[in-house]
Amino acid sequence: MSRATGTYRVTAVGGEQVKAFVPHPLPPTHPALAVDDVIRDLSSVATASIARLSVAGAMVPSADWFIYGFVRKEAVVSSQIEGTQATLEDVLNYEATEQALRPDDVQEVCNYVDALTYCRREISRPKGLPLSSRLLCQAHKRLMKGVRGHNKQPGEIRRSQNWVGGTRPGNAVFVPPPPEIVPDLMASLDRWLHSDDTLPPLIKAGLAHVQFETIHPFLDGNGRIGRLLVTLLVEHWGLLNAPILYLSLPLKRYRSLYYEKLAAVRSAGDWEGWTRFFLECVREAADDGVTVAQALFARINQDREALARHDAATVSAIRLFDQLPRHPIVTLQRAVDLVGTSKPTALKAIAALVDAGVLRETTGKQRDRVYAYHHYLEVLTRDTEPANPIS
Repeated sequence: MSRATGTYRVTAVGGEQVKAFVPHPLPPTHPALAVDDVIRDLSSVATASIARLSVAGAMVPSADWFIYGFVRKEAVVSSQIEGTQATLEDVLNYEATEQALRPDDVQEVCNYVDALTYCRREISRPKGLPLSSRLLCQAHKRLMKGVRGHNKQPGEIRRSQNWVGGTRPGNAVFVPPPPEIVPDLMASLDRWLHSDDTLPPLIKAGLAHVQFETIHPFLDGNGRIGRLLVTLLVEHWGLLNAPILYLSLPLKRYRSLYYEKLAAVRSAGDWEGWTRFFLECVREAADDGVTVAQALFARINQDREALARHDAATVSAIRLFDQLPRHPIVTLQRAVDLVGTSKPTALKAIAALVDAGVLRETTGKQRDRVYAYHHYLEVLTRDTEPANPIS
């Protein structure tokens, strides 16, 4: 099936004529998106997988530690798609010690977490910003703070032409809409997101992601904000009650196909091909999440029992253990703060956890030691090593 998904507008940039793509408003028309049996089945399977993920999230003793790990995993992988080399352990180490081997990359990931946290807080507040381009601008402002692109109008809709691939618009792989029409395009996307369109929510989220990426409203950071938009929509439309779907992991696994499917919407109007790909990624991400949640739950219970049976176990050791899923890397000072006790008592608690095989010292130093809940990290950090990005 072929359809026109937009028009080209010839514009002058840097002394040369370029063809900028202007997408038609959502939903797809002429013809409408064909929700055939294949797409309908994929949507049902993906929705069921998300429902299982929601149940898995509700089964853990504390939703906070579940959200903590999964949000950071999504932040790391989404940033890796854009070229950062920071790992999840880099980020967790930084949060525990305020030291990082890749400080700039780690800060980008931390900014993503901050942007998501801000958006969820605003959406939940009675007088907060609604899910809209205004909210995404505020997310972008936080995403770009003090990192690459901090001088590229953070938090503002672009006022100049950008492009994807190539060294200039004239040899780019894709040229998004001219800047003067971007505000209207974003306003149209806002209206559609809050319309009574009867398409299933997951399909709508997939369409919204493509539309945002096609508009490319910022000078930098569009990929991360576009994926963050999906996270917010899945929660906003009630499919999950927490941001625990790390969709960026399958998008990273199939990143060549990811960009290919995005391009096919613009070049050939293949919304159906994109929708099938997107729903498969959602299903895979949700199934991954369930597997990891179950593994973490089992691992924590196993380690708790091992600690309780250990001769060196103390009340402080058990209290510190209860904090580890949300603070899987600790120092002596952090243990003091988490347990609210003295340094000698915290040191005994750490020693008990080391003896029980729960914590492992990671520096090999005698001073300023750092301890990792290695069993937890082994499960959570699977498939989060950086890979070469595709521009």
